Formats: sequence, structure tokens, C-alpha cells
Amino acid sequence: MNKIQTTIRNIPIKQNYIKNLPANPFLKNLAKEKRKAGILSEVLFWKQVRNDTFHTIDFDRQRIIGNFIVDFYVPSLGLVVEIDGSSHDDKMDYDRARQQFLEDLGINVFRCDDSDVKKHIDVVMTSLEDFIISHYGI
Repeated sequence: MNKIQTTIRNIPIKQNYIKNLPANPFLKNLAKEKRKAGILSEVLFWKQVRNDTFHTIDFDRQRIIGNFIVDFYVPSLGLVVEIDGSSHDDKMDYDRARQQFLEDLGINVFRCDDSDVKKHIDVVMTSLEDFIISHYGI
């Protein structure tokens, strides 16, 4: 039986907790530094989702999973949100391997573009809703 996390557009969203995620403890300070860095697109996105304001869903910032630090993680859904900016331009192989690692753990990855977050946050949030409905809707 699937426990319901929330509803989006009257569609029940089922929980998908993933237990015992690996986390490299040596990345703890780096994750803390990244949270304090205040990257504009991440701050703008965080304002949309912090304090359970996005459909009462709890988001973590700069979460360590394995040897990676993801931008945002939703523990109750097993969902990573990655905001791709210019730092990803020459890292296609790295990003592909990273995404495969996350998916092998059972995590879904939603990617959005840095410029879209800055210029069209409403579209990004609607796309995130669509993604959650398609992956977790009942």
C-alpha cells in the first residue's frame, strides 16, 4: 500500500522513501559551503519550496548522496532536483555518470536550466509538478 505524500492538481502523489542512501561524510563541509554560496538560481528555487510551501513537500538543499552533492533532494519522493548552469557545460560525461548512479539507487532526477529558473520560475515549477505527477501520481 502506497502512502500518500500530497496531492497536485487533485492527483494523489505517493511517497517513495529510499532507505539507507550512501553519503560520503568527507563532503559535509563542502555541502555546507555550497549552501552558503547563495547561487542565484538555487536561492530563487529555494524560495519556492522552502518550509514545505510547494504542496507541503520537504526539500533538502545540497544533500550528499554517495560521492555527490545534489542541489535539492526530496526524501519523501526519492527525487533530486538539479539546476544546470554553466558549470555543467563541459561535464556531460560526469553528469551522465552521476545521474546513472542516482537512478541506480531508485532516485528520479528532475533537471532544469539555470536561466529558466531566473527568468521563468513559474514554468519551472509547473514542469516540476508535471514531473512529480508523471513519476509519483496514482
